[in-house]
Amino acid sequence: MAVGIMIVEDDEQLADNLRVFVERSGWEASVFHSAEAALAAFESEQPNVVLTDHRLPELTGIELIQRLKALDPQLKVIMITGEGNVRCAVDAMKAGAFDYLDKPVVLAELKILIKKAIESQHMEQRLAYYHEREASDANLDALIGDSPPMRQTKTMVRQLLDAESRLEGEGVPSVLITGETGTGKELIARALHFDGQRREKPFVEVNCAVIPAHLLEAELFGHEKGAFTDAKERRIGLVEAADGGTLFLDEIGEIDLSLQPKLLRLLEDQKVRRLGSVRERKIDLRIISATNRDLRQMVDEGSFRGDLFFRLSIINIPMPPLRERGDDVLELARHFLALHGRRYGKPGLRFSPECEAALRTYDWPGNVRELRNALERAVLLAGGETVTPGDMQIVCGRSAGSPAGSAKEAAPPYHDGIMRGRVNLPEMERDALLKTLEKTDWNVTKSAKMLGITRDMLRYRIEKWDLRREDDERI
Repeated sequence: MAVGIMIVEDDEQLADNLRVFVERSGWEASVFHSAEAALAAFESEQPNVVLTDHRLPELTGIELIQRLKALDPQLKVIMITGEGNVRCAVDAMKAGAFDYLDKPVVLAELKILIKKAIESQHMEQRLAYYHEREASDANLDALIGDSPPMRQTKTMVRQLLDAESRLEGEGVPSVLITGETGTGKELIARALHFDGQRREKPFVEVNCAVIPAHLLEAELFGHEKGAFTDAKERRIGLVEAADGGTLFLDEIGEIDLSLQPKLLRLLEDQKVRRLGSVRERKIDLRIISATNRDLRQMVDEGSFRGDLFFRLSIINIPMPPLRERGDDVLELARHFLALHGRRYGKPGLRFSPECEAALRTYDWPGNVRELRNALERAVLLAGGETVTPGDMQIVCGRSAGSPAGSAKEAAPPYHDGIMRGRVNLPEMERDALLKTLEKTDWNVTKSAKMLGITRDMLRYRIEKWDLRREDDERI
């Protein structure tokens, strides 16, 4: 796509010289000798950058900038002035100029400014695109499912958004979203942001389990140059980056105990101080956190501060596991089937009755995330238009007469890891768990780390499969 540069200069010789320079630099150029002519042609020209003189007949360059910015807020305008005084430069920047140059114009400097203006505009356009795309997929209507547990969760979100819209003064209550891994807690956080009053402001997500504890403080609060060995320059933290918007702290249960007092102070005072700084900065943000762990139990055990827990959970929104959501699983499965079908060029796929039955009866320990991954695998493996249980590589996780949500039921009959000619994934999972536990002498923490899951999830699977040591000792 060609880049257009509009030149507004009443000196015809200078205007022509600028046109030649712009075109030789690889951009398209159009010349106008008055602000009125430039404004009249603006809609048809649609320039990326405008170069304007300050002294123009009738309207000044500053008035032109104001008019242009009203037509296109993303437009980049560079003021060229022969007055060479600070007041003129300040007025130009206040009017919305990207930058300014004194006459006589140094063409090398002008080229650098034009390139910076174009890059800045492209960056803003990309950010706007991603923001709009993220917002379109993140509102409450994007939460699929109409089961009673999901209706209750959605009602809580709507009530909170309604209360927020009528809130007077600064500050909004912090929200804690709880639920098992893979239930979609981050979708609730995004809905609260993009359906709320802060939708135009930043949404900053931090996974507290991914960033090492010794780096998390600097990531959150930023640092000054020289604050520690590797701090070679000043850097703002994610808290400041979220100012005015939402900071989403995922896996909050994994945050180190030493960092919890600073997070509590942030919640209470709405102030942030970078590492190595003596100055505090006032900020305005909403903090949403999420966890798959039992924070109350962690408080009792001394691994999580009670005051921080109560401050984080002013509003507590539970996200139900997929096994408790009834026919939501079919609605979600059809959504993911269509999604991955379009992605892999296999539109029109449908489930066989046997596959729908398997979808209903499998207990989905990995919840919606596991379902989505299973559907992607099914689309890749499907040989025709009908998806079968074999394509999904799942088996019935409980007998037809068992109540939904039972987590301790026995695995289906198997023979050498094969069931009805298909891979028996539950049995493979059971074997992997046993081998890992035996390798670590049944150390749950080490085993969970080797398997890449949390301790709570490993304990859930140990209980689900009724795993025991060889000497029959329960852990």
